[in-house]
Amino acid sequence: MEYRPLGKTGIAVGPLCLGTMMFGAWGNPDHDECVAITHRALDAGINVVDTADVYSAGESEVIVGKALASVDRSRIVLATKVSSPMGDDPNARGGSRRWMTAACEQSLRRLGTDYIDLYQIHRPDETVDIDETLGALTDLVRAGKIRSFGSSTFPAEQIVTAQWVAQSRGRERFRTEQPPYSMLVRGIEGHVLPVAQEYGMGILSWSPLAGGWLSGRFGVGKENVSERDKRLPGRPGAGGRFDLTTPANQRKLQIVTDLAALADEAGLTLVELALAFVLEHPAVSTAIIGPRTTDQLESQLAAPDIRLDRAILDRIDEIVPPGIEVNPEDTGWRAPALVDPGRRRRSW
Repeated sequence: MEYRPLGKTGIAVGPLCLGTMMFGAWGNPDHDECVAITHRALDAGINVVDTADVYSAGESEVIVGKALASVDRSRIVLATKVSSPMGDDPNARGGSRRWMTAACEQSLRRLGTDYIDLYQIHRPDETVDIDETLGALTDLVRAGKIRSFGSSTFPAEQIVTAQWVAQSRGRERFRTEQPPYSMLVRGIEGHVLPVAQEYGMGILSWSPLAGGWLSGRFGVGKENVSERDKRLPGRPGAGGRFDLTTPANQRKLQIVTDLAALADEAGLTLVELALAFVLEHPAVSTAIIGPRTTDQLESQLAAPDIRLDRAILDRIDEIVPPGIEVNPEDTGWRAPALVDPGRRRRSW
């Protein structure tokens, strides 16, 4: 497998990263099977494993810890995330020093390790001064608890602000960004990816299959059922990502059908086309795949060996123009000023 630099961290990563959101109650509750999936991924040359404290309320981290206990830990780049709510406690979330210090210790315990290679802020937290967050993360680096840290699903302007604050306050800085990126979710091409390249940040892109839309299950005339929608907490279709009655998702159905036809013409599966597309972008260090089963993993392992020629990439651009979000709900985060009308209206 061809390894790539993770930005300017000096860390070499494989083009595919094993994401473990589906390990545990959210997806596959069979710990032994999840451990086997992890070992198969490592045997295939994958050297990055990404999880988060919030995945199945910590169960995913426990499973990852079991899987890595029997392998050479020094060869694995272990990444996890913090800031999503962990229960009802209002202080068990976010980017405060108080919470991140405690959460890091909890993640280390669940993972069965004494250090984390990459600790990531799962989403922006506007209630906390970014200097507070960077200061706490810097202290975790200096204490040897984490090796480096990054952001996830941050807009370009907050990435720039965090870089400026780190430089002006003498903090360690975000070395990576983990954004959503797929043939259906291309908004980051116009801002996040160029900014990340400017600052030498590595990119671990999540949801290259667009939450299952590019898995082959969706399209005109197909069943159009999302296993992820069934398994993740909350109301099915919450947020509109899988609500097939909306115009945006109706448009997605047609686009996915067109992309599937293009994949057939190229002699590829839709999964292979989707992953190969993400890996073509020069800013992308690794694409996070999130298999629930061994078969799903196997269907994705060939992608790093696929090269898409200019004609195929041009066709994709015709079907989904660069920088376009087919459904903005798929981006994983929206600015509070856009979600809350009271932020935009004086007479609210």
